[in-house]
Amino acid sequence: MELAVFNFFFPLLFFLPFLFSVSEATEFPKTQAEKIIREMNLFPELDVNIVEEDPALTAPKMVEKSFRFPGLSNPGTSVQDLGHRAGYYRLPHTKGARMFYFFFESRNMTSTDPVVVWLTGGPGCSGSLALFYENGPFHITDNLSLVWNDFGWDKVSNIIFVDQPTGTGFSYTSDNNDIRATSEGAAGDFYDFLQAFFQAHPQYAKNDFYITGESYAGHYIPAFAARIQQGNDNKQGIHINMKGLAIGNGMTDPQIQYKAYTDYALNMKLITQSDYDSMSESVSECVEAIKICGSSNGSSSACSQAYVQCNDIFNNILNIAGDINYYDIRKTCVGSLCYDFSNVENFLNQKPVRQALGVGNIEFVSCSTVVFDAMTTDAMKNFEVGVPALLENGVKLLVYAGEYDLICNWLGNSRWVDAMMWSGQKDFVSAPTFPFSVDGVEVGLQKSHGQLTFLKVNNAGHMVPMDQPKASLEMLKRWMQGISL
Repeated sequence: MELAVFNFFFPLLFFLPFLFSVSEATEFPKTQAEKIIREMNLFPELDVNIVEEDPALTAPKMVEKSFRFPGLSNPGTSVQDLGHRAGYYRLPHTKGARMFYFFFESRNMTSTDPVVVWLTGGPGCSGSLALFYENGPFHITDNLSLVWNDFGWDKVSNIIFVDQPTGTGFSYTSDNNDIRATSEGAAGDFYDFLQAFFQAHPQYAKNDFYITGESYAGHYIPAFAARIQQGNDNKQGIHINMKGLAIGNGMTDPQIQYKAYTDYALNMKLITQSDYDSMSESVSECVEAIKICGSSNGSSSACSQAYVQCNDIFNNILNIAGDINYYDIRKTCVGSLCYDFSNVENFLNQKPVRQALGVGNIEFVSCSTVVFDAMTTDAMKNFEVGVPALLENGVKLLVYAGEYDLICNWLGNSRWVDAMMWSGQKDFVSAPTFPFSVDGVEVGLQKSHGQLTFLKVNNAGHMVPMDQPKASLEMLKRWMQGISL
């Protein structure tokens, strides 16, 4: 991604772009989130999707409909055969929240293909951002028609895009208390949704299941997977056949990844050795602040202080580097605009589209500043700690990162993966690095042992499926099939 936020992808921006300095520490984090959202040319009407009264209060727990988007080129099949669905699920452990989702059956029309869930970051950005700009079945053109994506992940899987946490995208609630402040809280809602989804679609319940995502999904994915593992171990509801997790340019272990910022910046010549040396004390203070956040059981004050203190390092790098896009340092932002994702809002706000999806008068909140703000103290927590148990339980992990992303750079990701303590750590660290090639062209470098794979993707920034669509599809396909990348 470019300079802006992140992602949703985008990581948010999807991930945490924390761009306000220590001098601005008293500012509401929502202000920074608004800046990031504007840099992507997004202007949601609401800052969170809260309704005065649930318009579907008397509806069944899950309401789903088949649809075909207006403006989509004729796929040559009926709406039912196309296998595109959208729906709402009433979350049981909330006051009045409903989670919106898209479900796209595999274009192979093979019922045994894996079920993949994609999680957009932010925190607080809609899955529709990735759906239309990264790895969904189609892309939006400038005239708001849709064209098929030759490298959509639905070509090798049945894929679900969810708007979560509550208040994001078309997901909504009638009670402010349903806005989640932790990844663990969001994980509970996600697990409840999956249980309802597989109950409604029992034909997919035994399929291999994978959780994928970007940026802040580096927090979400370990937390969500741990909740699924807990449910499976305790024989709660439907057994979910979880086979693997794929984290793209994620923020998972802040202590290691923030420490890598200056190293990456120096290696990529964004800063000089003198700049690097002058920031060494700030890096040490950041690491210590993150430790305090962790040892305090995530206290609001300690984690907020770490958030501000560590982002001072990032801001200093940007001040020195100038106009770079921190999602893709090969690029620059033009004025305040780093990406233009406005078509997703324009498209989903069309009346025929809203009617096709069955969302009624619910607003589309592309990215929620309220959700972003609520998750601020969650941002500096370490979610690597839950991964080893998943690996030991047979769940495989793919961590991949585009080489030109600064915010969740490949160096920091490779370091936390290497540092992770599990039974295969020694063999993984010493494993050789091999090229990852597609059609005879090297598109990355990979290292793998047992259940764990790390992939550095060439010529890509924060959003690998957008920058390297063919390579990302081949990556997913081979990894799910157990074929060496």
